[in-house]
This record gives sequence, C-alpha cells and structure tokens, in this order.
Amino acid sequence: MSAARNTRSPLPEGGEVQSDLLEWETSMIDIFVRAASLIGIPKSLGQIYGLLFCSDRPLPMDELIDKLSLSKGSVSQGLKTLRGIGAVKPVYLIGDRRDHYTCEDRLRRLVGGFLSEQVNPHLSSGSERLNIIEEAIKRDQPENAKHALERLKILRSWHTKTKLVLPAVQKFL
Repeated sequence: MSAARNTRSPLPEGGEVQSDLLEWETSMIDIFVRAASLIGIPKSLGQIYGLLFCSDRPLPMDELIDKLSLSKGSVSQGLKTLRGIGAVKPVYLIGDRRDHYTCEDRLRRLVGGFLSEQVNPHLSSGSERLNIIEEAIKRDQPENAKHALERLKILRSWHTKTKLVLPAVQKFL
C-alpha cells in the first residue's frame, strides 16, 4: 500500500508550495524548523537538516532545492553552515559526480558542533567586550553609572558561569 503524498507543504519561507513530501516527513521537518527558530538560526537550516534526517539515503543539493522549494543560494549556504557545525556531512556515491549529504544523527556530536561553532566564539570575545563596556561606562559617566556597573557585574557573572558550565555540558552530551 503506497502512502499518500502531500500536495501542499508549509515549509519554505514563502508559504505553502507544491511538494511530494509525505505527511510524516513534513511534520518531522517542521520540528527541526521550530528548533532552528528557537535557537535563532534560519528556518532553511532546519528544513535542510530535517529533510536529510527523514531521508533513508544521502541527498544531492538539487534534490534538496526541489523538495524544499528553496533557492540554490539558500541551500548552498545552509549546507555550508550545517557542515561547519558538523550537522551534515558529504557522502561520495560511486558513479555520481554530485555531492550528496547525510545528517549527523548523534545528539552529542550535533549539540557539541553547535556549541563549538556558535557559542564558544562568542564566549571567547565576551571578556573583551565586557571590558569595553566598562570603559565606556567610566568614560561616559552616565547619571545612572551605579546601575550600569551593577548590570555589568551581572553580565560578568553570567559570562563566568557560562564558561564554567559549557565544557561540562559538552562533556555530558
């Protein structure tokens, strides 16, 4: 018995489009789109990862473009970003010159890659930025300097705690 294909899919940025995705695929991709939005990354990354997650085989870029109705540039940039965080990896298929991609489905590697590529760089430059803010408060001598310095102290505390906790989170995962 063949499963029915969706005729409408709410996935791409522009609204509903024709699609040959199954209902379960559309629903599962939507989970990744929502997760992407939650952590502040483009929906297209969630769509690309979600489709690769659902697929039982590596997919070439042109198939991702067609199935998700995304632009070539959006898929190309999305794959580059997802590769950078270790969420997708290229796969060589004998007899096909195109690059094919598959998703990383181990949570530890997925979250670890995201933290390494997205969070760690911000933490590394955080101390310097906080020092710049402190200098600006001292230089500007605002009316509410005491309040500004108290807020800065809270940010420094958050920064320190995050730097301490992040390696433990990465190790735990």
